Amino acid sequence: MLSMHHCNFSAPSAISPLSNQTQAVGNMAAVGHMENLTNTNPVVAGLSMTLGVLSNIIALFILAKAYARLRKRSKATFLLFASSLVATDLAGHIIPGAVVLHLYSNGVATNAPLHADATCQFLGGSMVFFGLVPLFLGSGMAAERCLGVTQPLLHARLVSGTRTKMALVLIWLAALAIALLPVVRLGEYTYQYPWTWCFIKVLGEITDTDVAFMLLFSAFGLGSLAMSMVCNTVSGITLVRARLRRRKCHRRTAQSHDIEMVAQLLGIMITSCICWSPLLIFGLMSVINHHNGSQEEDMYYKKLMVMGVRLASCNQILDPWVYILLRRAVLRKIYQLTTGRTDMRGSTFRRWEISSLQSSEKNTIKRI
Repeated sequence: MLSMHHCNFSAPSAISPLSNQTQAVGNMAAVGHMENLTNTNPVVAGLSMTLGVLSNIIALFILAKAYARLRKRSKATFLLFASSLVATDLAGHIIPGAVVLHLYSNGVATNAPLHADATCQFLGGSMVFFGLVPLFLGSGMAAERCLGVTQPLLHARLVSGTRTKMALVLIWLAALAIALLPVVRLGEYTYQYPWTWCFIKVLGEITDTDVAFMLLFSAFGLGSLAMSMVCNTVSGITLVRARLRRRKCHRRTAQSHDIEMVAQLLGIMITSCICWSPLLIFGLMSVINHHNGSQEEDMYYKKLMVMGVRLASCNQILDPWVYILLRRAVLRKIYQLTTGRTDMRGSTFRRWEISSLQSSEKNTIKRI
């Protein structure tokens, strides 16, 4: 719709003055509506940061206990990935959040600063780093579970604790390398409207390197989301087909850990797609529009970027609640409340737990 709107402005002879006026009023109304959605408030920023920190600490505590209990089982690799994701989200709330609150304490500027200082460079790099790492980790977790569900023997042979830790280090280094690209003059970080945060330069005088940097960031982000979607879809279909085959054979060997992990991965994927896709897409739209020389709707794109970064920050709050809520203990309580059953004998949850214990014992014996 934005491209169509731009075409209408670039061809004034094709439309009437009344149409131009109506369109301008409609655009002003849209921007006014987004103004309400993107109002800056240091209190809201502080509360959001506090909520995110508390949520991630709770989730990290739960995952640490689960990892200590299951470190010799097949779920240990997933828990190591998940703990790293929550720890990254926690750091992503504390570090950039503290810088943003520092900018608020110094007073919000009424106009864009002429130059990006060291604070802006650090904040922009933090935004890119803490944005890419969770997306990379989410896709890595999805790929690991897809391999574990579809090729369990290959997974047991290839995946180990040491290799998992090496993969985590490589993910962090890859995200750090991308975040540091402006150091070698590939792209630039600038203050973004309303001048309380910094990100890749997508507005104003855009160079080819700015476009390349934003394209690289969006390509890695959207590529990670696409990879997660494909792997989780394959894992889900495989589990459903296995479940149907076991029913026909009257076997009760559902893998509770696999089902629980895939459910959590689906939750992560859905929240990541909802929270991160707008910023990745809006950034591409803004940088391409301004690189082509169009300065129209400048405020409109500024508002889109603010909305995008607000949604992206929500991802770090929602991620830990996926692990907190989508656990068997919580799902069991919900099952009891909705069905009114207190005896779990013969229920699906009970069969999941028995089969999971048997599977874990077999894996331990094989490793011994």
